[in-house]
Amino acid sequence: MVHYHRSHQPRKANNTDSIIKDEESQNNITLDCSSSAYYKRTRPKLLSFLFLITFLSCCYVFAPLFLGPSFPLSLLYSPATENDLKQDGVGANDSPCSSVSTGTICCDRSGYRSDVCVMKGDIRTHSASSSVFLYNSRSNNNVSRNFEEELQHEKIKPYTRKWETSVMDTIDELNLISKKVNSGSVGGCDVQHDVPAVFFSNGGYTGNVYHEFNDGIVPLYITSQHFKKKVVFVILEYHNWWIMKYGDILSRLSDFPPIDFQGDNRTHCFTEAIVGLRIHDELTVDSSLMRGNKSIADFRNLLDKAYWPRIKGLIRDEERKAQEKLREQVSSSESSEASQQQYITIRQQVQENPMKKPKLVILSRSGSRAITNENLLVKMAKEIGFLVQVLKPDRTTEMAKIYRTLNASDVMIGVHGAAMTHFLFLRPGSVFIQVVPLGTTWAAETYYGEPARKLGLKYIGYQILPRESTLYEKYDKNDPILRDPTSINKKGWEYTKKIYLDSQNVMLDLRRFRKRLHRAYEYTLSKSKLSLQHQPM
Repeated sequence: MVHYHRSHQPRKANNTDSIIKDEESQNNITLDCSSSAYYKRTRPKLLSFLFLITFLSCCYVFAPLFLGPSFPLSLLYSPATENDLKQDGVGANDSPCSSVSTGTICCDRSGYRSDVCVMKGDIRTHSASSSVFLYNSRSNNNVSRNFEEELQHEKIKPYTRKWETSVMDTIDELNLISKKVNSGSVGGCDVQHDVPAVFFSNGGYTGNVYHEFNDGIVPLYITSQHFKKKVVFVILEYHNWWIMKYGDILSRLSDFPPIDFQGDNRTHCFTEAIVGLRIHDELTVDSSLMRGNKSIADFRNLLDKAYWPRIKGLIRDEERKAQEKLREQVSSSESSEASQQQYITIRQQVQENPMKKPKLVILSRSGSRAITNENLLVKMAKEIGFLVQVLKPDRTTEMAKIYRTLNASDVMIGVHGAAMTHFLFLRPGSVFIQVVPLGTTWAAETYYGEPARKLGLKYIGYQILPRESTLYEKYDKNDPILRDPTSINKKGWEYTKKIYLDSQNVMLDLRRFRKRLHRAYEYTLSKSKLSLQHQPM
């Protein structure tokens, strides 16, 4: 369920308008100050003082126009925008909380998408009160042993859709409380950790693969990768299925089992904690904001390392089954030698075909936004020269199996929707063709097109025509739903969802779409030839 919110895309000021306003302001300054100079000539002694006052006033009022936005005075007039913060990406070293002294809590709430707090010192969890305490000891014999003084109290919902009030209302809130207490009055720790903790929520839209990666997995990588696996994840709204689904990735980010914050009543103690996740942009990692200049390509490499152990296991299982099947055929055949030769021939064909033909994977949808003539698309792709596989992943499909299929492909085709998140599984240099239904142009480009290019994919967006949508059969050809989807989207999310996401399928104009497939085919062949030329002899 990708929510098509434009509110987080700040509108840049028109440069021409800015120039005009600046010129007008400068003209006004000239008039004001020159009039003061005129009176100076008539009464020099008295008006010299007035000229000085007027000049200083002019400088104070109009200084921001001359000194530019970097001058501190401008901070008094214009609040920071999301563009200034580069999509919540205050870098790890530039963040207001990049350096936190022991015994303090620092919260960076400047981000548009998420809040992040950092704690250092004697940190202890208390799940019953949804609190994390930071204790500062004092030794004072004249004060009661039970004396406690609250120094700081912060509240935070550690989820990365801060601007979206409706979903944030469903996220559990954490109390971060700093206290000064007498020495020895604090209880013991049930579990003492010698590595930092990262607290985050698995609530909200978790259950949708786009949100699982965009709001969770990628931000988790951004926030924790610099710990080099020496970190513990503490999860609010913990789901066992999520741990099973993404366990391979979690094992590449942490050497320790994650903690169910609400389900584990023990007191866990840490010396450092990050509460909340940092996020840069849609399905991407901004290297300029990362320690070591890590990028989305590095995240993709992490996926490769996470899934390959499981993929190797799948390959071994398949080889074992193939050998067992061969033995059965040999034992039941009158001519074992002929059977053996037949098996070798088939095996060679299977191995050779992928080398000769580029592999194309179609991510198939059922329900809304399905390709109704998908069978004809498969036939056409095979005629062009592709080795075609139709993939229909669902919530129960093992991620390693999806990764294996797409990692081995040259081209991926799919209709705009959450499943397009799997472009992250394609090798850089592969082709990603996204079919863009009516009313989804902006979202298709923002959520998948632009991020795919950042990953190094060859992205082709196929914008369907009204006649390629099943909505063409339901509405008059001059209806705004067909001719002006933008005007419908402006009415609100409920209209976009009801009309364009839930009630639309696609019947591709295969003659028109064929051009995109040919482009992808030629690009893949030329890339393969180039790769062969650079191979050592």
